[in-house]
Amino acid sequence: MAGRITRKAVEAFKATSAKTFLWDEGDGAVKGFGVVATPTGKKSFVAQFRIGTGRAAATKRVTVGAFPTLTVDEARERARKAIVEGRDGVDAKAEAIAAKAAKKAQAERVEQERKKSRELVVTRVAVRFLRDHVRARRKVNTLTAYRQILKQHILPVIGARDIRSIRRADMAELQKRLSAHPTTANKALRVFGSLWSWAEKVELLPEGSPNPTARVEKFAERGRERFLTTQELERLGAAIRQGETNGFAWEPDPTRKVKHAKKPENRFSRLDPNAAAALRLLVFTGARLREILHLEWQHVDLERGLVWLRDTKTGPRTLVLNGPARAVLTSLDQAGQFVIKGEGGRDAPRADLKRPWAQVTKAAGLEGLRIHDLRHSFASVGAGHGHGLQIVGKLLGHSQAATTERYAHLDADPLRQASDAIAGRIAEAMGEKPQAATAEVIRLRREAR
Repeated sequence: MAGRITRKAVEAFKATSAKTFLWDEGDGAVKGFGVVATPTGKKSFVAQFRIGTGRAAATKRVTVGAFPTLTVDEARERARKAIVEGRDGVDAKAEAIAAKAAKKAQAERVEQERKKSRELVVTRVAVRFLRDHVRARRKVNTLTAYRQILKQHILPVIGARDIRSIRRADMAELQKRLSAHPTTANKALRVFGSLWSWAEKVELLPEGSPNPTARVEKFAERGRERFLTTQELERLGAAIRQGETNGFAWEPDPTRKVKHAKKPENRFSRLDPNAAAALRLLVFTGARLREILHLEWQHVDLERGLVWLRDTKTGPRTLVLNGPARAVLTSLDQAGQFVIKGEGGRDAPRADLKRPWAQVTKAAGLEGLRIHDLRHSFASVGAGHGHGLQIVGKLLGHSQAATTERYAHLDADPLRQASDAIAGRIAEAMGEKPQAATAEVIRLRREAR
């Protein structure tokens, strides 16, 4: 249908059985301007035109507004503008749709980046690192150590930052904060370096992201190895026996009120036999603490003198039982699952030896000695008596020879013999008569150090 589009004409315009169009014609008409009516009675103004010129130009029809929201004159003007733009090759509606889509896509990208930034906060990454990597692939002690270092030293400083913003300068500053504790500072760098590598591996960080801990020079660490002398071993053994027999004297806590405190002559606490056995096994075997505390009877072969350690720092290994260690195991009650029963005689792995160890070292005058130093002492005796680093390393379960190299300076018997021979000839040439130092002189020299 065609005719001059006026308000009256639009009001009178009716649709048939389908959409019906009324096109603008006559004086002042805009070619391509029209009205479409539907059988429901809805009416809208439209503009129909080509995008560009020529027969090949695509035809476009767009809605410019609804009747009676727009007046006829307003709709005609909008249609005229759309038709003119179309002739010039401009599809305003398509561009508006594209702009809207682009704006929406940009908003989605911003939201995704915001979510990603929230997920990449160092604290959140650390939680995932501990849960998905350390807990799943490392031992409980490692998980505990990593969690402590992150909580106490790393997260308070950079926990709120986006991990992508961390640079080498930040790691150097963190190290500087911990300069009073070189070992802790180095551990903090190692833990964060591991966290960064994992984040890159699981694609939280782009592949090849420079690890900020790289090329940050570590602090020099003082060796913590402590080797017990023969005299100190004697005192340690005496203290364990004292705890088993007479017990250790104790004093009530002066900060707490005690109604019925025991008399001084009754203030003694005996050493738990299982704790005493654990300490002796640690001394006699050089095993790690958890290797003894978690040992099960089903993995002990007293007849052949072997113990199968299922879960050690370097993987499963066989521990050779010597005479003293076998004697300790033979003396224990073999009922139950675990060799060293939990506190109160519970058939469960004992958590630690902190209290009995503190009592024993205090009685022996060895405060500050660590349980792990018993392992070092086992190695030092072995290396110092010429058994060779390779043998010592196998007894300790070292997977790499470099780990045993720390005891190389103790494996000095051939060097000592050569030194004695050379100095002896020199002294003979000089007319000197050197006398061997007595055991008492050696003891006094050691105590003087």
